[in-house]
Amino acid sequence: MTSTLLDEKQIDFSLFGGAETLQPEKYPKITDFPRRTVLINPISEAEHYGKPPQDPSDFLWLMTEEPHRTRRMAIMKAHPEVTKLMGHEPLTKYIVLGVVALQILTAYLLRRTSPFSAVFIITAYIVGGTANHNLFLAIHEITHNLAFRGIISNKLLAMFANLPIGIPYAVTFKGYHLEHHKRMGEDGVDTDLPTRLEMLCLRNVLGKAFFCTFQILFYALRPGIVRSQRPTPWHFMNIATQLLFDYIFFRLFGPRVLIYLVLSSFFAGSLHPCAGHFIAEHYLWDGLEQETYSYYGPLNVLAYNVGYHNEHHDFPSVPWTRLPALKALAPEFYDVIPSHPSWPMVIFNFIFDDNAGLYSRAKRLGKPSKIVVEEDAESDKAE
Repeated sequence: MTSTLLDEKQIDFSLFGGAETLQPEKYPKITDFPRRTVLINPISEAEHYGKPPQDPSDFLWLMTEEPHRTRRMAIMKAHPEVTKLMGHEPLTKYIVLGVVALQILTAYLLRRTSPFSAVFIITAYIVGGTANHNLFLAIHEITHNLAFRGIISNKLLAMFANLPIGIPYAVTFKGYHLEHHKRMGEDGVDTDLPTRLEMLCLRNVLGKAFFCTFQILFYALRPGIVRSQRPTPWHFMNIATQLLFDYIFFRLFGPRVLIYLVLSSFFAGSLHPCAGHFIAEHYLWDGLEQETYSYYGPLNVLAYNVGYHNEHHDFPSVPWTRLPALKALAPEFYDVIPSHPSWPMVIFNFIFDDNAGLYSRAKRLGKPSKIVVEEDAESDKAE
């Protein structure tokens, strides 16, 4: 009898349950691993930490639904007044106008500066990268129809915000991003997820550094490969508007103005402090199965509070200016889940931490379906 009990203790029963993480005995003590996330409310610390790292041979495959719908329903039950935070934010259009003007002016001032000069490159990184990253997130905000009450007005503003980015993408982004919300983590549907090829090819420090440097290209090219969209008149309008702007800008001031804009977009999605949010939002950390992370630091000022990412996914209809109020309204939901203390450190940790990589994402089996680009036809007619 005693022998049988001892034999059973030596059996790793988690393997029969389809465990997705390596067992602690294969590593040093779990506490030896540096913690990359923080908790505002330490009461729930034991609930989250002390787990082994994720198995690096594959993504974390889950059978549960994405967490935001459940938390949204719980918050609405506990705080029905949350609906008062929903609605559009008039301030957004003025910020977009100011940032677009800033980029056009900066490009104009650099029209006679060599693209290989330190002044040109540093300005493109500091001013252009920050400004175009701000426009990326303005388009993200506008995608949720949070700048105006009407659908058409939001789409037109998104195309206007797209101009200094140099490459048309605002309309295409909307279709993919709404699916990212509705079907988060679904393989073959949520194009925010790395592909298996990316995971296998970019495993070491150099591979992860390459990914972080050129992640804007991965986000631009991956969606069309994984899940193509059916073009609509809005797609063609976005392309035509952008090409016309680029052509006029080029004819008036020469090629260097366009080089500045495109280089700014590259830096905005490369090794830039604000670009840490791309990795911070949905990559897995500290052996947790938590799919979304928030960041509450000062860089949110430059990024439409996109760091409040759990709050945003729970309530996409709450505009950026009211996301801090949402967190303050429901601290019992948000202060008890880990968050990131720094976007730049997320990039550093992602590259150099052996327990982080492109495999650090949660996936679900996707249901076959055709991509639907929401045209909001009835809303368009009503506007």
